[in-house]
Amino acid sequence: MLVFENIEVVQGSFRLAADMHIKPDQTTAILGPSGGGKSTLLTAVAGFVEHSGDIRWDGQSLKGVAPAERPISMLFQEHNLFPHLSVSQNVGLGVRADLKLSPADKAKVEAALSRVGLAGKGAAMPRALSGGQRQRVALARALLRQKPIWLLDEPFAALGPGLRLEMLELVEDMRAEQAATLLLVTHAPEDAKQIAAEVVFVVAGQAHAPEQIAAFFDQPSEALRAYLGK
Repeated sequence: MLVFENIEVVQGSFRLAADMHIKPDQTTAILGPSGGGKSTLLTAVAGFVEHSGDIRWDGQSLKGVAPAERPISMLFQEHNLFPHLSVSQNVGLGVRADLKLSPADKAKVEAALSRVGLAGKGAAMPRALSGGQRQRVALARALLRQKPIWLLDEPFAALGPGLRLEMLELVEDMRAEQAATLLLVTHAPEDAKQIAAEVVFVVAGQAHAPEQIAAFFDQPSEALRAYLGK
């Protein structure tokens, strides 16, 4: 379980507060208006911002744990591929940062590329791929990292509706295979409805406790109605 205990992030005049539990082995959508603190919540888990309170995973505090040592994989809208590295090399970073891959490691890379529908694309450079394909490369890398927490910050916002739906379904399939805990930041309620079991609504610097997806949308709060324009 991922626990936020009296978390407070202060950045200038902005303040984000969170005190909640995120269930493991499911997708939780992080929904809310721009500037409310959704991305800040993820960066706190990743260790990129200072905060008071404590964040715990599986009973262990993450306080003082360097970002690189935390049990997380992150995927952003800007998929963070290295343009000078091939697709296989970018994915191989999920195995070894120095890219000194054994034959077994290289086989894992090829298997991951095949899993995301990019078999035979290992020698290509990122610039030769479409936006959706580049996101698949980033997903393959996350798959190989084998981390229990996945943080996705609007990774498919730039994609068309059909491709975005396809990528969401692929992410959920991969998450389920690894029994990972996924936090998905999105502006789109349909994304949350597609793969999330629960929703955390973040508005005006407050992350509200998770709600079951059906109850969240069937019995909307006043703040949610204002956000949805209903």
